[in-house]
Amino acid sequence: MLKHIALIMDGNRRWAKSRGLPAVLGHREGVKAVERVTQYCLERQIPYLTLYAFSLENFKRSDEEKNCLFELVSSGVRSYAKKFMEHGIQVNFIGDREKFPEHVRVSCEETERLTAHNDRIRVNILFCYGGQQEIVTAVKSCINQVQAGVLNPDDLTPARFEQELWSGKFPAPELIIRTGGMPRLSNFLLFQAAYSELFFTDTFWPALSNEELDIIINEYLLVKRNLGS
Repeated sequence: MLKHIALIMDGNRRWAKSRGLPAVLGHREGVKAVERVTQYCLERQIPYLTLYAFSLENFKRSDEEKNCLFELVSSGVRSYAKKFMEHGIQVNFIGDREKFPEHVRVSCEETERLTAHNDRIRVNILFCYGGQQEIVTAVKSCINQVQAGVLNPDDLTPARFEQELWSGKFPAPELIIRTGGMPRLSNFLLFQAAYSELFFTDTFWPALSNEELDIIINEYLLVKRNLGS
């Protein structure tokens, strides 16, 4: 059974540009795709969905675009609150919380509290996230625990280390899908992706359809996962 799908949602701006539209409309269409994919996972009883919404590298973008993305996250979680509760959707934000704009952080944490007991699907939104930074933060946490005498270095296994990651309470994804045609991970779940199957599609994120997801998942199910054995 497929338990966890993770998606690198790439191509919003190029989707908009190909239609002569401003980038903001591409991001708004991207939100609709998030709703569509979440519903897809609900219907197929896939209990974990992880979405790469905003990387630490995205802070290099223009203030106009960043503010648009921040507002989409902040207003989106508020406007979808009723649906989260109706459909049993637990929402979690994973990333460097010190980087969250204050009004976004408040909205995100309110949504996490509201949906904490929902258990049909866990939707993890990677926001102000970077895989390298996540690993470094986990290393620092382990060093502090060793220095404090609460962690024996000999007890530090990959499974124990994973607990210190921002995403530590969730299983690693079996399947990672990147839209937008770029065959790279872009600092996405670098530790957790060790044994994930990777699929890359040229389709821009707003145009990703249920039919294409079916094709990708059927291909995944045909893969023999030896996990090193």
